[in-house]
Amino acid sequence: MDVIKTIVENRVARIVLNRPEKRNALSPELVEALKISIADLLSRYDVKVIVIKSADKPFCAGADLAHLAKIRDFSFEENLADSQSLRALFDLIHGGHKIFISQVEGPALAGGCGLASICDFCFATEDAQFGYTESRIGFVPALVAVYLRQRLRGSDIRDLLLSGRIISAAEAQKMGLVNEVIPAGAIETAVADFAAKLCTTVSSASVSHIKNLLKSIEGMDIPQALDFAAELNARARSGADCIAGIDAFLNKTKLQW
Repeated sequence: MDVIKTIVENRVARIVLNRPEKRNALSPELVEALKISIADLLSRYDVKVIVIKSADKPFCAGADLAHLAKIRDFSFEENLADSQSLRALFDLIHGGHKIFISQVEGPALAGGCGLASICDFCFATEDAQFGYTESRIGFVPALVAVYLRQRLRGSDIRDLLLSGRIISAAEAQKMGLVNEVIPAGAIETAVADFAAKLCTTVSSASVSHIKNLLKSIEGMDIPQALDFAAELNARARSGADCIAGIDAFLNKTKLQW
Protein backbone atom coordinates (compact mmCIF):
# COMPACT_ATOMS: atom_id res chain seq x y z
CA MET A 1 0.00 0.00 0.00
CA ASP A 2 1.30 3.47 -0.89
CA VAL A 3 2.19 5.51 2.21
CA ILE A 4 0.71 8.63 0.58
CA LYS A 5 -1.80 9.37 -2.14
CA THR A 6 -1.60 12.48 -4.31
CA ILE A 7 -4.66 13.82 -6.11
CA VAL A 8 -4.68 16.94 -8.33
CA GLU A 9 -7.91 18.59 -9.38
CA ASN A 10 -8.69 22.17 -10.45
CA ARG A 11 -5.23 23.45 -9.45
CA VAL A 12 -5.53 22.02 -5.92
CA ALA A 13 -3.33 19.08 -4.94
CA ARG A 14 -4.24 16.87 -2.01
CA ILE A 15 -1.53 14.81 -0.38
CA VAL A 16 -3.16 12.14 1.75
CA LEU A 17 -1.17 10.46 4.53
CA ASN A 18 -2.06 6.81 4.07
CA ARG A 19 -0.65 4.79 6.98
CA PRO A 20 -3.81 4.50 9.12
CA GLU A 21 -2.63 1.24 10.65
CA LYS A 22 0.44 3.12 11.98
CA ARG A 23 -1.47 6.28 12.90
CA ASN A 24 0.22 7.99 9.93
CA ALA A 25 3.49 8.01 11.85
CA LEU A 26 6.45 9.72 10.16
CA SER A 27 8.59 6.81 9.02
CA PRO A 28 11.61 7.53 6.80
CA GLU A 29 9.61 6.11 3.89
CA LEU A 30 6.70 8.50 4.54
CA VAL A 31 9.03 11.50 4.87
CA GLU A 32 10.76 10.57 1.62
CA ALA A 33 7.46 10.05 -0.19
CA LEU A 34 6.26 13.46 1.00
CA LYS A 35 9.44 15.15 -0.21
CA ILE A 36 9.19 13.53 -3.64
CA SER A 37 5.50 14.37 -4.03
CA ILE A 38 5.88 17.99 -2.84
CA ALA A 39 8.93 18.62 -5.04
CA ASP A 40 6.96 17.36 -8.03
CA LEU A 41 3.91 19.48 -7.17
CA LEU A 42 6.05 22.60 -6.73
CA SER A 43 7.27 22.15 -10.30
CA ARG A 44 3.80 21.85 -11.81
CA TYR A 45 2.04 24.81 -13.44
CA ASP A 46 -1.37 23.19 -12.90
CA VAL A 47 -1.01 23.26 -9.09
CA LYS A 48 -1.47 26.41 -7.01
CA VAL A 49 -2.52 25.12 -3.57
CA ILE A 50 -1.35 21.98 -1.77
CA VAL A 51 -3.47 20.42 0.99
CA ILE A 52 -1.92 17.90 3.38
CA LYS A 53 -4.47 15.67 5.13
CA SER A 54 -4.86 12.12 6.41
CA ALA A 55 -6.81 9.18 5.07
CA ASP A 56 -8.18 8.58 8.57
CA LYS A 57 -7.67 9.82 12.11
CA PRO A 58 -5.22 10.69 13.51
CA PHE A 59 -3.61 13.31 11.28
CA CYS A 60 -0.15 12.12 12.30
CA ALA A 61 0.99 10.59 15.58
CA GLY A 62 4.64 11.65 15.27
CA ALA A 63 7.66 9.41 14.91
CA ASP A 64 7.33 5.83 13.73
CA LEU A 65 7.84 3.35 16.61
CA ALA A 66 9.86 0.91 14.51
CA HIS A 67 12.16 3.75 13.48
CA LEU A 68 12.51 4.93 17.08
CA ALA A 69 13.75 1.48 18.02
CA LYS A 70 16.46 1.72 15.36
CA ILE A 71 17.76 5.18 16.22
CA ARG A 72 18.75 4.03 19.70
CA ASP A 73 21.82 2.56 18.00
CA PHE A 74 22.42 5.30 15.43
CA SER A 75 25.70 7.15 15.26
CA PHE A 76 25.75 10.95 15.48
CA GLU A 77 26.19 11.09 11.70
CA GLU A 78 23.18 8.82 11.13
CA ASN A 79 21.02 10.86 13.49
CA LEU A 80 22.12 14.08 11.80
CA ALA A 81 21.21 12.69 8.37
CA ASP A 82 17.82 11.60 9.70
CA SER A 83 17.18 15.05 11.15
CA GLN A 84 18.30 16.77 7.95
CA SER A 85 15.83 14.64 5.99
CA LEU A 86 12.94 15.97 8.07
CA ARG A 87 14.37 19.48 7.78
CA ALA A 88 14.36 19.13 3.98
CA LEU A 89 10.64 18.23 4.11
CA PHE A 90 9.82 21.20 6.32
CA ASP A 91 11.89 23.53 4.11
CA LEU A 92 9.97 22.43 1.01
CA ILE A 93 6.71 23.44 2.71
CA HIS A 94 7.93 26.58 4.48
CA GLY A 95 9.89 27.93 1.52
CA GLY A 96 7.92 26.41 -1.34
CA HIS A 97 6.38 28.97 -3.69
CA LYS A 98 2.85 27.57 -3.45
CA ILE A 99 0.27 27.81 -0.66
CA PHE A 100 0.16 24.87 1.78
CA ILE A 101 -2.87 24.01 3.92
CA SER A 102 -2.94 21.34 6.62
CA GLN A 103 -6.32 19.71 7.21
CA VAL A 104 -6.07 18.21 10.68
CA GLU A 105 -8.58 15.62 11.83
CA GLY A 106 -7.72 13.90 15.10
CA PRO A 107 -4.37 14.18 16.92
CA ALA A 108 -1.32 15.87 15.39
CA LEU A 109 1.55 15.08 17.75
CA ALA A 110 5.32 15.62 17.86
CA GLY A 111 6.60 15.59 14.26
CA GLY A 112 3.00 15.37 13.10
CA CYS A 113 2.25 18.62 14.90
CA GLY A 114 5.31 20.09 13.23
CA LEU A 115 4.01 18.98 9.83
CA ALA A 116 0.61 20.55 10.52
CA SER A 117 1.95 23.85 11.83
CA ILE A 118 4.64 24.36 9.18
CA CYS A 119 1.92 24.90 6.56
CA ASP A 120 0.75 28.40 5.64
CA PHE A 121 -2.78 27.69 6.87
CA CYS A 122 -4.10 25.09 9.31
CA PHE A 123 -7.73 24.02 9.51
CA ALA A 124 -8.76 21.58 12.22
CA THR A 125 -11.81 19.66 13.35
CA GLU A 126 -13.22 20.31 16.81
CA ASP A 127 -11.80 17.03 18.12
CA ALA A 128 -8.29 17.64 16.75
CA GLN A 129 -5.42 17.81 19.24
CA PHE A 130 -1.99 19.37 18.97
CA GLY A 131 1.17 18.74 20.94
CA TYR A 132 4.94 18.94 20.62
CA THR A 133 5.35 15.96 22.92
CA GLU A 134 9.04 15.26 22.26
CA SER A 135 10.16 16.34 25.74
CA ARG A 136 8.10 13.51 27.26
CA ILE A 137 10.45 10.91 25.77
CA GLY A 138 13.73 12.80 25.99
CA PHE A 139 13.63 14.26 22.48
CA VAL A 140 13.92 17.90 21.45
CA PRO A 141 11.42 19.53 19.03
CA ALA A 142 14.38 21.41 17.60
CA LEU A 143 13.43 21.92 13.96
CA VAL A 144 9.88 23.09 14.54
CA ALA A 145 11.06 25.54 17.21
CA VAL A 146 12.84 27.53 14.50
CA TYR A 147 9.75 27.78 12.30
CA LEU A 148 7.38 28.53 15.18
CA ARG A 149 9.09 31.86 15.80
CA GLN A 150 7.09 33.26 12.88
CA ARG A 151 3.78 31.86 14.09
CA LEU A 152 3.56 32.00 17.89
CA ARG A 153 4.50 34.28 20.77
CA GLY A 154 7.69 33.34 22.56
CA SER A 155 5.80 32.52 25.76
CA ASP A 156 3.50 30.12 23.91
CA ILE A 157 6.45 28.42 22.20
CA ARG A 158 8.08 27.85 25.58
CA ASP A 159 4.84 26.59 27.05
CA LEU A 160 4.17 24.03 24.33
CA LEU A 161 7.73 22.82 23.79
CA LEU A 162 8.85 22.63 27.42
CA SER A 163 5.67 21.12 28.84
CA GLY A 164 4.97 18.74 25.98
CA ARG A 165 1.30 19.15 26.80
CA ILE A 166 -1.46 18.32 24.34
CA ILE A 167 -3.93 21.10 23.58
CA SER A 168 -7.35 21.23 21.96
CA ALA A 169 -8.03 22.71 18.55
CA ALA A 170 -9.80 25.63 20.26
CA GLU A 171 -6.73 26.49 22.35
CA ALA A 172 -4.47 26.04 19.33
CA GLN A 173 -6.63 28.56 17.46
CA LYS A 174 -6.36 31.08 20.29
CA MET A 175 -2.57 30.77 20.16
CA GLY A 176 -2.49 31.23 16.40
CA LEU A 177 -1.45 27.68 15.59
CA VAL A 178 -4.80 26.97 13.87
CA ASN A 179 -6.59 29.36 11.51
CA GLU A 180 -10.06 27.90 11.86
CA VAL A 181 -11.81 25.14 13.80
CA ILE A 182 -14.54 23.42 11.80
CA PRO A 183 -17.04 20.63 12.60
CA ALA A 184 -15.84 17.24 11.36
CA GLY A 185 -18.60 16.86 8.82
CA ALA A 186 -17.86 20.22 7.23
CA ILE A 187 -14.06 20.41 7.11
CA GLU A 188 -13.62 18.74 3.71
CA THR A 189 -15.93 21.24 2.03
CA ALA A 190 -14.55 24.20 3.97
CA VAL A 191 -10.94 23.45 3.01
CA ALA A 192 -11.93 22.75 -0.60
CA ASP A 193 -13.81 26.06 -0.82
CA PHE A 194 -10.93 28.00 0.77
CA ALA A 195 -8.38 26.40 -1.58
CA ALA A 196 -10.57 27.08 -4.63
CA LYS A 197 -10.96 30.73 -3.60
CA LEU A 198 -7.20 31.14 -3.24
CA CYS A 199 -6.74 29.72 -6.74
CA THR A 200 -8.81 32.50 -8.30
CA THR A 201 -8.22 35.52 -6.03
CA VAL A 202 -4.45 35.68 -5.44
CA SER A 203 -1.56 35.88 -7.88
CA SER A 204 0.84 32.93 -8.03
CA ALA A 205 3.73 35.35 -8.53
CA SER A 206 2.69 37.34 -5.47
CA VAL A 207 2.47 34.17 -3.36
CA SER A 208 5.96 33.16 -4.48
CA HIS A 209 7.38 36.60 -3.70
CA ILE A 210 5.66 36.81 -0.30
CA LYS A 211 6.86 33.39 0.83
CA ASN A 212 10.37 34.24 -0.32
CA LEU A 213 10.17 37.54 1.56
CA LEU A 214 8.99 35.98 4.81
CA LYS A 215 11.66 33.30 4.67
CA SER A 216 14.50 35.60 3.66
CA ILE A 217 14.01 38.43 6.18
CA GLU A 218 14.05 36.07 9.16
CA GLY A 219 17.17 36.96 11.10
CA MET A 220 17.90 40.18 9.20
CA ASP A 221 18.07 43.46 11.05
CA ILE A 222 15.49 46.11 10.07
CA PRO A 223 17.66 48.01 7.53
CA GLN A 224 18.70 44.75 5.81
CA ALA A 225 15.10 43.53 5.73
CA LEU A 226 13.87 46.82 4.28
CA ASP A 227 16.60 46.80 1.61
CA PHE A 228 15.64 43.25 0.64
CA ALA A 229 11.92 44.15 0.63
CA ALA A 230 12.46 47.25 -1.53
CA GLU A 231 14.46 45.27 -4.11
CA LEU A 232 11.90 42.47 -4.18
CA ASN A 233 9.09 45.01 -4.56
CA ALA A 234 10.87 46.63 -7.51
CA ARG A 235 11.36 43.26 -9.24
CA ALA A 236 7.75 42.25 -8.63
CA ARG A 237 6.42 45.46 -10.19
CA SER A 238 7.91 44.54 -13.57
CA GLY A 239 6.36 41.08 -13.51
CA ALA A 240 3.47 40.03 -15.71
CA ASP A 241 1.11 39.47 -12.78
CA CYS A 242 1.68 42.95 -11.35
CA ILE A 243 1.19 44.58 -14.76
CA ALA A 244 -2.02 42.60 -15.25
CA GLY A 245 -3.18 43.64 -11.79
CA ILE A 246 -2.51 47.33 -12.46
CA ASP A 247 -4.38 47.15 -15.76
CA ALA A 248 -7.35 45.45 -14.11
CA PHE A 249 -7.42 48.04 -11.33
CA LEU A 250 -7.26 50.98 -13.74
CA ASN A 251 -9.88 49.47 -16.03
CA LYS A 252 -12.08 48.43 -13.11
CA THR A 253 -12.16 44.81 -14.25
CA LYS A 254 -12.02 41.73 -12.02
CA LEU A 255 -9.07 39.38 -12.38
CA GLN A 256 -9.37 35.60 -12.32
CA TRP A 257 -5.89 34.36 -11.54
